Amino acid sequence: MQPRFWSKFLVCTSLLLAAPASAQNVKAGIDAWQRGDYVGAVAIWRPLAEAGDPDASFNMGQAYRLGRGVLVDLATAQTWLERSAEKGHVDAQTTLGLLLFQNGNQADGLKWLKGAAEKGDPRAMLVYGTALYNGDGVPQDPVLGYAYVSRSAAQGLEPARNTLQQMDDIMPLEQRKKGVAMAVQKAKTQQRAEAKPVPTPKPKARSAVSPAPAQTTVVPATGAWRIQLGAFSQRASAEALFRRLSGSAPVAGRQQFLIAAGSVTRLQVGPFPSKSAAAAACSSLSSRGQACFPVAAK
Repeated sequence: MQPRFWSKFLVCTSLLLAAPASAQNVKAGIDAWQRGDYVGAVAIWRPLAEAGDPDASFNMGQAYRLGRGVLVDLATAQTWLERSAEKGHVDAQTTLGLLLFQNGNQADGLKWLKGAAEKGDPRAMLVYGTALYNGDGVPQDPVLGYAYVSRSAAQGLEPARNTLQQMDDIMPLEQRKKGVAMAVQKAKTQQRAEAKPVPTPKPKARSAVSPAPAQTTVVPATGAWRIQLGAFSQRASAEALFRRLSGSAPVAGRQQFLIAAGSVTRLQVGPFPSKSAAAAACSSLSSRGQACFPVAAK
């Protein structure tokens, strides 16, 4: 039986006093967000999103997904992301695809991820490529799956590099060569498409806020190791810490595990494929002042 790989993903109002609402734009909301004024950022983006701005709609989706400036509401996040994705916003397509996928709507999730993968998004290429390799939700095509994953790895996505290494250890050389050739051809096709002149060139849209690098992080769903980030007398405190760290590597995209232990709740995150991988994650977090140590999953 062919070995399988998988990746899981497993992100009130106020007006700024600097300018009237009519003078605000997406960039003003981004500036407010980066200052930590999430409520102010949402207040700026909301009317722009309601007017159809895809960047503002994407940012609203992120705010509701992460619970910054508003309460966490994944249904509302999905609505805003869909509005943005339908207008061709690649980050929205990828984020929406991942959100749907991890919430059990595999078919719709893969539909959006396929579109984003065709446009070269590394996260989408990894997940969609893995689905093709496994034949999960799409017809199985290991060669095409290898092509997508290799393109993702070439863009520097570390989980894609790890997945590609596993594929290299198993797939026949001839299949891998075909996958590489296919990846090169797809990259050239994308470059030609992006190089085509448009009748009315427009300035590049302001970058939508990407509050969580989790969008760009995909991790293996299997593994016998986790990292423990603390033990808390209140479960809500453990959940709050996970939300705070969920946007930063190496927590981004991984699952939280809330382990009851007497009167405390332990926060563990994972899975990780090995003890060394978990230790490396802890090293990264410890360098930023976060207590952490590897634990074996039970």
